Amino acid sequence: MTAPDARHAPDSGAPHRGAGLRALVARHPRALTATAIAVSSVLLSGAAVSAGAVVGESRLVGTSSSAAIETAPSATPTPEPTRAQPTLVGEPVRLRTCSVSSLAADGRLGELVGAVVNAETGEVLFGRAADAPARHGSVLKVLTAAAALRVLGPDHRLTTRVVAGPEPGQVVLVGGGDATLSALAPGQESVYRGAPKLADLAAQTVAAYAAASPEAPQITQVLVDASYWNPADRWDSSWVEEVRTIGYQSAVTALQVDGDRQDPTRDTSPRSTDPVTRAGEAFALALTAAGNPGGRPTVAPGAAAGGAELAVVRSQPVSLLIEKMLMNSDNTLSEMLARVVSKESGFDGSAASLTPAFAAALQPYGVALDPGLVVRDGSGLSPLNAVSPLYYARLMDVIAAGEGTLPVLAAGLPVAGETGSLASRFAGAAADARGAVAAKTGWITSAYSLSGIISAADGTTLTFAFSAIGDVDGTARIALDELTAAVYRCGDNLSAR
Repeated sequence: MTAPDARHAPDSGAPHRGAGLRALVARHPRALTATAIAVSSVLLSGAAVSAGAVVGESRLVGTSSSAAIETAPSATPTPEPTRAQPTLVGEPVRLRTCSVSSLAADGRLGELVGAVVNAETGEVLFGRAADAPARHGSVLKVLTAAAALRVLGPDHRLTTRVVAGPEPGQVVLVGGGDATLSALAPGQESVYRGAPKLADLAAQTVAAYAAASPEAPQITQVLVDASYWNPADRWDSSWVEEVRTIGYQSAVTALQVDGDRQDPTRDTSPRSTDPVTRAGEAFALALTAAGNPGGRPTVAPGAAAGGAELAVVRSQPVSLLIEKMLMNSDNTLSEMLARVVSKESGFDGSAASLTPAFAAALQPYGVALDPGLVVRDGSGLSPLNAVSPLYYARLMDVIAAGEGTLPVLAAGLPVAGETGSLASRFAGAAADARGAVAAKTGWITSAYSLSGIISAADGTTLTFAFSAIGDVDGTARIALDELTAAVYRCGDNLSAR
């Protein structure tokens, strides 16, 4: 949610055992020599006891998998069996000693779920219900960004078009999921700096319509078409209405201007109940300002119906939309990108299609999907979203590796104490981790979350996901910062307990 978000086994490939042992002996010759002597003494003692059994009494002989009873003494002395030599059974296991258990048990965190992974080895260093899908609020925007980069690519732009209507004097304004389209005058900037302007679209339309109909150049009616996905599928039943009235989230329609904000210059600003008509009215005004003969057209619902294209404007690249979405936790941008991902993946753009659409988009990253994965929305507003902390930590591992287009996503993560929704975080006991944690924040009424990448004090790169779930309040943010800072201090010495 916009800041604030809303009320609402190590990997295979271990070194050869012999090589590991040689290295271990080289490092600790005295300790291993003493260990071998002690083990040999125990084995010799055991052999002596066995050899001292009374001749003629029954005793067990044979292998470990079978045994036979020998009842008669042998005239010929039985040679002693070859004594087993002491060996090391496996590689030494590192004992990590830096514990964050007391901070993980902080009452401010409610029911903590979480995972910490060494990004260089893939080893899970710490976990609390790490495999269990849970709600993480706006951290889900990381999945939306990753899916958009995979399906759309960083250079993709969302389009808004105007086509000729079915009747003389009509034009159709056709939405393509670009919520950044701005009704502000040229020279003025909305929260989406550099966004396309209705004024430009209107000027193109007036000129193109007059050229196509020189004898009757007047545009009398604007038809609005938001059918890129079903415009009725605009509000999830699990969202509270307050997120719209306060101004954290608009209705999810493929046509709107300025994210449907009452004040386009403020991230948090009340939204309307009908963004589509509101966009149409703003376009009618822009047509008038662009010199449409006869004044302001009326506005009504309509469909493109194959009319000739008169005008088009395009959003900024997806890479910039993702940066804005992550840095300021913009819910409307995330919902738009999620629906466009669905459409461009061959689904219908519905909210119900997001789980399979995201699963298909995320699979190529090579992180095993949760069996219980649920993507209810693109913003994380719904408490019904379900993703495990370990999935987030593993995906952050891939993001930290910086392959393909993922540096775009990494660059959009807020940095502790410096940028975005973490600019004022990591104070007090957590201040030493400022600048060393890049992470996405999350908040709904029943969860506070943080997931990202830690450049630990010992030089190790760690990835993590923590969520405080249940009856929690704003103090959970402080507890999450303190826990994350402790992980920063522990680095690869972080204990599982």
